Amino acid sequence: MGKDIEVASHEYGAKDYQDPPPADLIDPEELTKWSFYRAIIAEFIATLLFLYITVLTVIGYKSQTDPDHSTDQCGGVGILGIAWAFGGMIFVLVYCTAGISGGHINPAVTFGLFLARKVTLPRAVMYMVAQCLGAVCGCGLVKAFQKSYYTNYGGGANELADGYNKGTGLGAEIIGTFVLVYTVFSATDPKRNARDSHVPVLAPLPIGFAVFMVHLATIPITGTGINPARSFGAAVIYGKEKAWDDQWIFWVGPMIGAAIAAIYHQFVLRAGSVKALGSSRSNA
Repeated sequence: MGKDIEVASHEYGAKDYQDPPPADLIDPEELTKWSFYRAIIAEFIATLLFLYITVLTVIGYKSQTDPDHSTDQCGGVGILGIAWAFGGMIFVLVYCTAGISGGHINPAVTFGLFLARKVTLPRAVMYMVAQCLGAVCGCGLVKAFQKSYYTNYGGGANELADGYNKGTGLGAEIIGTFVLVYTVFSATDPKRNARDSHVPVLAPLPIGFAVFMVHLATIPITGTGINPARSFGAAVIYGKEKAWDDQWIFWVGPMIGAAIAAIYHQFVLRAGSVKALGSSRSNA
């Protein structure tokens, strides 16, 4: 692979992209930089805002369609609106934080990028801690402002829907997270500038759309996790046993999906793309 990159870089000029070296497993110097802690704060705040807006949307929809208070079962934003809330917030927050922390806002995304050696182990761990704490605080704000609604309408907690077994729920989370993390890798791949310069990409847009589409597909099954911090924060603040019964699904599924996406992109797509870039241009 290194040989292919070297040939491409010498033969095709400055616009061709060279892969940066893999991130060190542990970089002690990173821990002394303000940018490291600024990124952690950005992940915390972004995840807090993400949970605050999306959980409010879920609770608002359930309250508007509650048969005890409304006869209009078609009222509220509906599943489509909930999916837009999640996808739209990811678009906004990734756009705002991409230049600071990379805009992960999801332990599964961080885990996938760590496996691909895009971030160091300390950064990955601290991001995940910040994301989980941000999710807890975001849900805590919702409960503080609307306690009765929060308690009555499930607190936005992820639960396996009636009629689905655990295997189905786990599969939905694995595939849904694969779609998301695969999109993250593809949308943020710098080699696109050299290989696909005719395809302009605003990275937050496809990532937000991936979240939107996955929610449309899996809300009826699991309520859509694909983000362990989102599921964890809602379960902690809601605190009911049902929210914890299937919590493992919302951790194991996303982590497996992220790992598969990282392996697929790095060792299948990217390994082939280096050779394809060199061979296609040598034939031009």
